[in-house]
Amino acid sequence: MDAFYASIEQRDTPEYRGRPIAVGGIGPRGVVSAASYEARPFGVRSAMPTVEARKRCPDLIVIPGDMARYRHESKRVFEIFEEFSPSIEGISLDEAFLDLVGTERLMGRPQVLGEKLRQRVRQRLGLPVSVGIAPVKMVAKIASEEAKPDGLVQVQLGEVAEFLAPLPVGRIW
Repeated sequence: MDAFYASIEQRDTPEYRGRPIAVGGIGPRGVVSAASYEARPFGVRSAMPTVEARKRCPDLIVIPGDMARYRHESKRVFEIFEEFSPSIEGISLDEAFLDLVGTERLMGRPQVLGEKLRQRVRQRLGLPVSVGIAPVKMVAKIASEEAKPDGLVQVQLGEVAEFLAPLPVGRIW
């Protein structure tokens, strides 16, 4: 999912759409949990102190967030994932690995399945999602990051070394 908490806030509160927002702690010791894509050009990132985020982006709207709502939306997202694969490994509220082995006859090629998944999440939940498809979870994770925001990147088995070669070592998960 892309900027999951911030995307939910923007979906549910029209005045937040297109504006730089961050979900996180509001006080002097607060930390950003999620930053909208409108906030990112200012250097606002998750895990950043809120005070620093406000310095970088004076128009930043900081929202305390609603974990119960985010958990509920996560459950809805994972229900959609279950429509595409019986084998799901959730690694956080907004991220999962889906094993696509054996799904091609029913669901189509992985890239087609990935696009269908993105469209279904967008249609049902109004949320952007990026998809990375690869033969190895680590590479799929990096491909998903490369696909952001709201895209899809597929790395074929024979393309893994070429895909990873230009990346800095720090990007390897």
